[in-house]
Amino acid sequence: MFQRLKLQILARSLPVALMSIILSFSASASEAIPNRSQLVPPQIAQRSSGSEIEARVYEQLPDLPLENEYVSQETGEVNPNSTLIGRLIRYHIYVKGRPPQYRLDWKLTLADYLGKNELMFEGVYPGSEDLRDNPMMGDREAIRNLTRSQRNALVHTLVSLYNPQYLQLLEEAARTSEPTAEPTFENDPPRQIPQPPRPPQPGDADLLNP
Repeated sequence: MFQRLKLQILARSLPVALMSIILSFSASASEAIPNRSQLVPPQIAQRSSGSEIEARVYEQLPDLPLENEYVSQETGEVNPNSTLIGRLIRYHIYVKGRPPQYRLDWKLTLADYLGKNELMFEGVYPGSEDLRDNPMMGDREAIRNLTRSQRNALVHTLVSLYNPQYLQLLEEAARTSEPTAEPTFENDPPRQIPQPPRPPQPGDADLLNP
């Protein structure tokens, strides 16, 4: 508003041609300034899509437990939107500060739940501030009850959703590791299969006589 007022004052004293130049420059300068969404780092943009990732994980792995029967402190009712995978993602990104696009980091997070890596603390666990009962112990038990193949599938799904190039890299690695067939040529002579030595026959010794 202040800038418009200044332009109006200038308009009274400047020629029309000069005023048009100033207005065009002001418009181009405002377009050059990035908006807030353009200034958001990729890591923060990835974090903001956690709810979408959570829904897609359950869509691709419907056998995973929801663990969404905890009561909200604010409403006094069950909050069905607070799920195991949602809290797992928030713990991984917000509590531990681990990047979501790498397989090893998700392995470390699951190792936390299994008690084989870093200690977990109820006071900072997702849901501790908005749910009546802290869900950390129940979530750890749910992760422990998953089979190894289920945990591997969970890691694979999370990485592929956060890192779209992950599946392409796996396909390229599989192609490079495939054994190549030995080339054959039409004009090659047939291979000679070695024959076992002939056992001695009666009368062979007579062949040595002069």
